[in-house]
Amino acid sequence: MQESKIHKIIDRILKLPKECEWVEFKLNFKTEEEIGTYISALSNGACLQNETHGYLVFGIDDATILPVGTTFRPNMYKVGKEELEHWLMQRTSPRIDFQIHEIIYQDKLLTIFQIQAAINQPTCFSHKDYIRVGSITRALKEFPEKERKIWSKKPRENFEKGIALEVEMISDIVKLLDTQCYFELMNIPYPSNREGVVDKMIQEKFVKLNNGVYSITNLGAILLAKNLDDFEYLMYRAPRVIQYEGKNKLKTIKDQDGKLGYASGFDRLVKYIIALLPSNEVIGLALRETKLMYPELAIRELVANSLVHQDFGETGSGPLVEIFSDRIEISNPGKPLISPDRFIDEYSSRNELLSSVMRRMGICEKKGSGMDKVVFNIELYQLPAYDIQLQERHTKVILYAYQKFSDMDKKDRIRACYQHACLKYITNDNMTNSSLRTRFEISDENAAMVSRIIKETYEAKLIKEEDPESKSRKFVKYIPIWA
Repeated sequence: MQESKIHKIIDRILKLPKECEWVEFKLNFKTEEEIGTYISALSNGACLQNETHGYLVFGIDDATILPVGTTFRPNMYKVGKEELEHWLMQRTSPRIDFQIHEIIYQDKLLTIFQIQAAINQPTCFSHKDYIRVGSITRALKEFPEKERKIWSKKPRENFEKGIALEVEMISDIVKLLDTQCYFELMNIPYPSNREGVVDKMIQEKFVKLNNGVYSITNLGAILLAKNLDDFEYLMYRAPRVIQYEGKNKLKTIKDQDGKLGYASGFDRLVKYIIALLPSNEVIGLALRETKLMYPELAIRELVANSLVHQDFGETGSGPLVEIFSDRIEISNPGKPLISPDRFIDEYSSRNELLSSVMRRMGICEKKGSGMDKVVFNIELYQLPAYDIQLQERHTKVILYAYQKFSDMDKKDRIRACYQHACLKYITNDNMTNSSLRTRFEISDENAAMVSRIIKETYEAKLIKEEDPESKSRKFVKYIPIWA
């Protein structure tokens, strides 16, 4: 593997707030049995977390998540007369691939075991299998449900390149896909003949041509379908919008399933959602103005994220928007590839082709610039911070309607403080007591109230002081814990 790729891997895992199911940090070598145990646990943990690999990294302080270097050189270590790598491989079942890298990172020697995620069956070491529960290594047999999930896990196929439907003629492609929409969104002229249209569809991987047979790919269908019901596997992937009366699900007002592809129907979907949202009349100097209770840009970005980042391997449901009197809940199948706390500054998508095309069409923001705009607009509208709930098979993002500061609970205030610190940091600024007072619209004489929120967020290990050595307490600046 190229050194630059290894550096990128290290950059990514060092941004984690702590060790997890697929990452373990160590300073130096203890025993070869300990490494074998970690190979099993991290391989199984990576499988359950939808990671392609787990990582055992020597030379990292697990308390500070900082590189300090290691003296462990596995390529020079032997168990008896047998090389360590061969010794480990002989005792690992099945024979998963793991690679050992020694690299200089920030002038420190690090040793990285890159361990393939388990597929179809747990990875064992010396006839025993292990699992990570957070940062703790345990016997897998203690968690039968996790073991069952590993056994049932299948190798992930590339959804976007899969075939949605085979067709007989070029005319069928134009009949099933909204090709006109594609050229309009890409702002390029529509070809003068159907052959030119289909050539572009093939170039974009929306259509495949093999031995004279045309096939519409999942990517082409999910983006441009005139009716998703025409594609049996994708008909349940249409976004659904439900409006309820009040704050619960006891009474449904409207329940609408989408039919169009994500690109061809996105603007219509967002306009439909906006039309259902409550609004207020604001009286200006001369005219009455209708103002939405939620920022439209935040709605657009969160809905786009639910489409792009969903796990197409999770069957039986699609993206869902639920509108209540006091909140909007936007859900998508699958759990995220990164920690929810890092949505603002990090980016990772399991559907790269889909997200790439939607970015070029202007539907999604460029990588890593969407959630910061969501936070900015939430603060502009003086709304509570968004919340993220990870469910068994879904990820849910919640936008709340306006609340007075006095009505927010402790968790709301801490979440808002953390997101404000993140927004400031990624815009080359720092959070202060003053900036947080502005975010909450709190007067200067209540600075002590804001100091208490900052303290609670600090104690929750979500933020830290930008300069811990500074003796001045009047103008303390804060940054996210991962910065």
